[in-house]
Amino acid sequence: MLPAQHRMRRSADFGATVKYGRRAVQPDLVIYDRRTEPTETSTPDAATATPPQVGLIIAKTVGSAVERHQVARRLRHVARTLLAELQPDERLVIRALPGSRDATSATLGAQLRAGLQSIRRTAGAVR
Repeated sequence: MLPAQHRMRRSADFGATVKYGRRAVQPDLVIYDRRTEPTETSTPDAATATPPQVGLIIAKTVGSAVERHQVARRLRHVARTLLAELQPDERLVIRALPGSRDATSATLGAQLRAGLQSIRRTAGAVR
């Protein structure tokens, strides 16, 4: 389970991350990553920075309600292991594709890590 402060809840956060974030496509996942800029009034202190947040999008095309919940549990578990690698003020949205219902947690974790590495490689090349 993801800790409460790391869960993305607001629809606007999901929408902004998907619309303005960088995207990486994997066989069973689409990963969107967006680094929000701290507001001018906030301090750059790590203790007061917004913690990274993770959101999941699991459409009905993935399968039945039971299958979608199974995929969500596996993705939350995998995302929890990545929290230490994410920067403060970073937003991550994971969209499950239909193939994710048959994928193992290890496969999903490897795809998530590969997608994040791809995003960071392209972000470093652009900046």
